[in-house]
Amino acid sequence: MAGAAALAFAACLAGCDPVVNIAGANFPSWLICAIAGAVLAALIRPIFLWTRIEPYLWPLPLVYLSLGVLMAAIVYLIFFNRI
Repeated sequence: MAGAAALAFAACLAGCDPVVNIAGANFPSWLICAIAGAVLAALIRPIFLWTRIEPYLWPLPLVYLSLGVLMAAIVYLIFFNRI
């Protein structure tokens, strides 16, 4: 019973994803936010190098992956929040 309810909720929530129309093609908003998060994380790296704190960020792949996810979430909250 709980599995059927979870499946029904998932089917109903699938239509809640905002879609962005770019040059006639529809893109889901999470894709735009993921790309923006990756670009923003890449733009923040020179700041880490300039302030000389990158050597202290020891698992660099994990740090930059987390930074990209954080930037993507911030972009989503700023541009696609429906509150």
